[in-house]
Amino acid sequence: MNLLIIANNNLGNGLSGGDTILINFIKHWQKKLKITVLASQETINIFNRHQLSNIKIIKTDTKNTNPNHFSTFNILKHTVRRTIKGLKTAQKHGNIINNSHFIYSASDFYPDLLPAFYSKLINPKIKWIAGYYLLAPPPFSHSSPYKGINKIKGILYWTMQQPSLFIVKKWADFVLVTSKPDTKKFPHKKVIIVQGGVDIPNSITCKAQVTRREKPQYDACFMGRFHFQKGVLELIDIWKKVVAQKPNAKLVMIGDGELMNKVKNKIKKLGLKNNIILTGFKENTQTQNIFKQSKMILHPATFDSGGMSAAQGMAYKLPAVSFDLESLKTYYPKGILKTPKYDLDKFAQNIIKLLDNPTLYKKTSKDAYDLIIHTWDWKKRTKRIYQQIFTA
Repeated sequence: MNLLIIANNNLGNGLSGGDTILINFIKHWQKKLKITVLASQETINIFNRHQLSNIKIIKTDTKNTNPNHFSTFNILKHTVRRTIKGLKTAQKHGNIINNSHFIYSASDFYPDLLPAFYSKLINPKIKWIAGYYLLAPPPFSHSSPYKGINKIKGILYWTMQQPSLFIVKKWADFVLVTSKPDTKKFPHKKVIIVQGGVDIPNSITCKAQVTRREKPQYDACFMGRFHFQKGVLELIDIWKKVVAQKPNAKLVMIGDGELMNKVKNKIKKLGLKNNIILTGFKENTQTQNIFKQSKMILHPATFDSGGMSAAQGMAYKLPAVSFDLESLKTYYPKGILKTPKYDLDKFAQNIIKLLDNPTLYKKTSKDAYDLIIHTWDWKKRTKRIYQQIFTA
């Protein structure tokens, strides 16, 4: 069978949850399917870093080198450019579309979605698999992470997503989501919960090393995009509260994104330069070394559809702390201390509990490791999804 993938929207050097899902789909399906990818240069760079070679790649666009590419104006400009580039590439390679049995749009963003929609229109027989991994919250709801002046971004994001929701509901054959609550948005469709995964063999290999960790360098770590949804600005406020009780407490933050400058400024403003370390984006081996030197992983997302980054840390026996979001109830039934939504004081208290209570720490650490090892194996996850789509 022939699978055509549209992965045309990537921006910057970071790795999103959708990117991780795409990488593992290709990694575990490439021996069963003939895969062609319409990809931007950023996506090609990700494939090269993860040594994905047994696929055909058709380049859609050069890398976006705008230094201010995360501004609202430049994101809109990027969206228009990549959508046009994607559609032109799809038109140019109509023979591939006509010979493909399935097409997978890697995200709900228009540079991925509209070329897939176009392909479905010119080849109605093709089965469209639509990746829809985050549903924008209503901009005026309490759950929206966009506050104050940033509410404009929230309104724009939600408004732009409505046409894509309509298209996917009407024309997609399969919809991939990452949490159970999102399935309600797609009635009468074959909805598959991907959830995410972890490279279990690597985690098992490092088990002994994790157990031997005696004096971790960091009291906690965070990994993820520096985005409003991820709670990175709230995390700095939380860490200020931790430092008030533990002046030498160290937090390491792995990642990059549009809020990097705001994060740096807030760290400086709150006098936390000696307590918070920013590493920027790191590859797998580098993040693994940081996990081995950390006591816990923090997932302060204020709006999320899952949260795979926490799982990667939990595979290294790191207990976790998060807000009690609806989407995390099925993701993490154990191994994580859940905090009442948006209560920064109680989030800080949960961190301190893990630092001060060896019994609680040991139990939560074991629960975290057991949960990930037994239920988050990418090999098993991708096999199940393959069967649901390609052997149905």
